[in-house]
Amino acid sequence: MMALSDHLILAPVLIPFFAGALMLLYDDRRRRAKLVIGLLSAVALVVVAVELLNRVKGSGPSGGTEIGFYLLGNWAVPFGIVLVLDRLSALMVLLASLLAVPALLYSGAGWHRQGQHFQSMFQFLLMGVNGAFLTGDLFNLFVFFEVMLAASYGLLLHGSGQFRVRAGLHYIAINLAAALLFLIGVAMIYGVTGTLNMAHLANMMPGLSGADRPLVHAAIGVLGLAFLVKAGVWPLSFWLPTAYMAASAPVAALFAIMTKVGVYAILRLSMLLFGDEAGASAGFGAWVLVGGGMATIAYGLLGVLASQGLGRMAAHLILISSGTLLAVTGFALAGAGAGLLSGALYYLISSTLATSALFLLIEPMSREEGGIAAMLALTADAYGLDPVEEEDGPEVGLAIPGTLTVLGLSFGVCLLVLAGMPPMSGFVGKLAILASILAAGALPVAVAWGFVVLLVLAGLATMIGLVRIGIQTFWASDGVPPRVLALEVAPVLVLVAMMLLVTVRAQDTLRYTNATARALHDRDVYVQGVLAAPRVPPGGASR
Repeated sequence: MMALSDHLILAPVLIPFFAGALMLLYDDRRRRAKLVIGLLSAVALVVVAVELLNRVKGSGPSGGTEIGFYLLGNWAVPFGIVLVLDRLSALMVLLASLLAVPALLYSGAGWHRQGQHFQSMFQFLLMGVNGAFLTGDLFNLFVFFEVMLAASYGLLLHGSGQFRVRAGLHYIAINLAAALLFLIGVAMIYGVTGTLNMAHLANMMPGLSGADRPLVHAAIGVLGLAFLVKAGVWPLSFWLPTAYMAASAPVAALFAIMTKVGVYAILRLSMLLFGDEAGASAGFGAWVLVGGGMATIAYGLLGVLASQGLGRMAAHLILISSGTLLAVTGFALAGAGAGLLSGALYYLISSTLATSALFLLIEPMSREEGGIAAMLALTADAYGLDPVEEEDGPEVGLAIPGTLTVLGLSFGVCLLVLAGMPPMSGFVGKLAILASILAAGALPVAVAWGFVVLLVLAGLATMIGLVRIGIQTFWASDGVPPRVLALEVAPVLVLVAMMLLVTVRAQDTLRYTNATARALHDRDVYVQGVLAAPRVPPGGASR
């Protein structure tokens, strides 16, 4: 029979599902018990994600392979649901899990008390994100997208308040429209090709008839539009800064990975369906991604310069990150080589960690006195919320000494990473991108240099904007240093430690992203592996 370890690929979906369902059975006053369950679930996700990463890079207990599969219901590909684990999906699952732990820790300082079912919705969001990274077919990608979005609606509205409700309703309307486009695109693809399995679809692309190919291109265009909305590409990004700024700190910190779900979907489908082996479809949409990505970078850097608050600035920094990754995906489709994509994946890791940390820094840096409890009490009074008594008593926390020093150093690390300044990981990632794009002879010189200039200007704008915020917070303030709880600072320090680790282990990380980029360019590793995925023989014999 199948060994228990053979089912491990299901764990990133099942762990948050069962944790979230279990917490629904608890009375809402047992928030501390829910927090403990949530943290245990998040830590278990990290452990599982590390093991899955070790397997795809060949260092698991059984030697490992570069790609793994799980056939739900033991149905053969492409007829049944298949989960696919490769280097890219393992990396994204690990990144999402690493963001979840500090975000949940921060919520323990009081945010999870300002509404119902915060912890359950948080777990269901993780379930949707991990499922989107692991699924091997478009229909279940849609299902996991909807699970993720449904949970994000509740999390964004968590805490009430007129501004948050207005931003949340705007966010819901935009994402419902994107979901409709997603469903239309999926229906069109199935109507033309008769399959929704991504590997099977990629295998069919070179042989499509002249009549079917334009229809498939149109369907992928509609589907891509839904992903671009989620990725925050300009001009479809008008909803993102307000929505992310309105979210509570731990929610915004986890939302930093959600734009990357859209980027992941575009990267995955682009390299599978429109790579060099796609025949007449090779390179489809490449220059649309390049143009949209560069426009998004320009919009993001202008937004950073215009922002007066750290929340809106952090949201525009996410747009710069998304724009960079989308443009690089377009360049990779246009024949720029695996080195460019490798640098972009490294940049994705560091920029996501840094923006997540910035969202956690917003409230402590803007606090004048009294701590989060006073601020949340004021919110409750203003909007007529009745405080909920907890069965296990009020939240307690220890104020840390040297508050401004700790906050200032953490903010400085985020600044160096996002601005791409040496010696931090942001510099390594941007340097790898710039070196690869300048060495790529297949790209038009004007476009390549235009991207280089935009990326450098984005780093300069980030430096100017964040330095301005830092001066206002740490040098221009005459007030009493804020009282910050350890539960508010510890998550930020965890994220800073991750950024430092990525910097110190840059060579190992780049080695992994290099192998990931090469696998993405060689689609046969994914396509033939999925199509040849073996079923468990009748009688339960080991496969």
